[in-house]
Amino acid sequence: MNMESTLLISVLASAIGMGYIVYGRKQMKASALIAGIALCIYPYFIHNLWLSLLAGAAIMAAPFFIAD
Repeated sequence: MNMESTLLISVLASAIGMGYIVYGRKQMKASALIAGIALCIYPYFIHNLWLSLLAGAAIMAAPFFIAD
């Protein structure tokens, strides 16, 4: 496992998660808010690079498929 790429994915996912949190709070969309929180938290639990990328992509796409 490449530590630098895992760290980069974690920072990027958290930054995108903060964007989702801000958007979810302003637009009062629970799905975006929950996805933002999940994007900030999941890198602590998933250490495999490919699994982390897959989980992040799934979490980022979830608010577009979940109706509020």
